[in-house]
Amino acid sequence: MFRGKNYKESAKLIDKQALYDPMEAFGLVIKASKAKFDETVELHVKLGVDGRHADQQVRGAIVLPNGTGKTVRVLVFCKDERKEEALAAGADYAGGMDLVEKIQKENWFEFDTVIASPDMMGTVGRLGKVLGPKGLMPSPKAGTVTPNLAQAIKESKAGKVEYRLDKTNIIHCPIGKVSFGADKLYENYAALIGAIIKAKPAAAKGQYIKSCVTASTMGPGIKINAQKQL
Repeated sequence: MFRGKNYKESAKLIDKQALYDPMEAFGLVIKASKAKFDETVELHVKLGVDGRHADQQVRGAIVLPNGTGKTVRVLVFCKDERKEEALAAGADYAGGMDLVEKIQKENWFEFDTVIASPDMMGTVGRLGKVLGPKGLMPSPKAGTVTPNLAQAIKESKAGKVEYRLDKTNIIHCPIGKVSFGADKLYENYAALIGAIIKAKPAAAKGQYIKSCVTASTMGPGIKINAQKQL
């Protein structure tokens, strides 16, 4: 795999075998960030569960204390009489069948989060095949299917992230930007790891957190000693 000059320079700062304390790891992420833009910092957590079994699924959502540093565009599916309420609460788009058709016919995805009132899920269900693979399908577990639209919109705008296992039992989640500094990244990390630990399925046996790696968009991965998480 071809690696650019900046990546190679950054990689020299990291001991690939070492398990770093969280604060030290975030200090290194910042030091290793060489891109000309404000890179996103992500966390990748491998869990000792088998997500193929329903009783070992790990999924939820949390509002990060310092947000994600990203401007979140929120789309709300609701009945016509609630459109004004949703827009007043900060939604970027609100509607019903008109938005379903726009997505289906125009392949329109100018949004980052989808929220739906429960009475709209019959309509929104038609979009399962296009929203699902993008991780945009609203769900009660993530708090994105709710009668309380205003609260859900506010939380999404404040930096709510959804965490869920991928097929290899790893959770990938953004925890902020390089410009946040190590302290704020650590606070977001601690909140996310705390939520993941809390969500541990009763059926999970053995070591729960197998590995924890942080990296910026263009930077090398840095292993975190997640046993020292909080």
